[in-house]
Amino acid sequence: MLYSRIEGTGKPLLIIHGFLGMSDNWKSFGALYAAEGFQLHTLDLRNHGKSFHSDEFSYDSMANDVLEYCKEHALEKVAIIGHSMGGKVAMLFATTYPEKVEKLVVADIGPKYYAPHHQDILAGLNAVDFSTKPSRTDVEETLYPFIPDFGTRQFLMKNLYWKEPGQLDFRFNLKVFNEKTEVIGTALSENAHFDNPTLFIRGGNSKYILDTDLPKIKTHFPNFEIVTMPNVGHWLHAENPKLFFEETARFLK
Repeated sequence: MLYSRIEGTGKPLLIIHGFLGMSDNWKSFGALYAAEGFQLHTLDLRNHGKSFHSDEFSYDSMANDVLEYCKEHALEKVAIIGHSMGGKVAMLFATTYPEKVEKLVVADIGPKYYAPHHQDILAGLNAVDFSTKPSRTDVEETLYPFIPDFGTRQFLMKNLYWKEPGQLDFRFNLKVFNEKTEVIGTALSENAHFDNPTLFIRGGNSKYILDTDLPKIKTHFPNFEIVTMPNVGHWLHAENPKLFFEETARFLK
């Protein structure tokens, strides 16, 4: 069963993080959505955060995990927010089980195929040698040549934990990500379809959703709207959490 953080009472709202993320990245949103009448379920996907590790890593398996989570928690109908890879999981879940999803929010990702583009990040993560018992500072120094952007490094460093006294490790399943990195960019199937209200929200400085992608999005999600948040990139919810919350809460209500 997937690990989750649950906060508030009311209509169930699931939040699904992106690649190399975890539920903890979204904890500042918990009280905000709860105050709007939602019971927030922030999930850790398989091979991420505090959820289980598995050699099976695909969008089908991740969408099925979400289904099993809903069954376990008796969630008959939910709203979903998914960011990046989590948005792909959310899209697949909504198009496969449309009767389970009232509204869908997809943050800065489209249904199209994306070529592998995490090579530098994976190279940096693989360069960390935990057998030397590095400190957090040591890990960051190792990551820096591969990942010069401070925000991205801090995002990845959140995955560090003390596996045992004096021994750090990453929470995510790096071995499987190395073997199956092509999974992340998989396109939604051509016949995938979801008729309920769907919000695509993109960063104005991001290239993940282009204007030329909108006709394709409409074939999958005919009842969609697009919102562009100015002056933010792919991690739009972290760069302008206030506007992200306002736009998503407006749509969900």
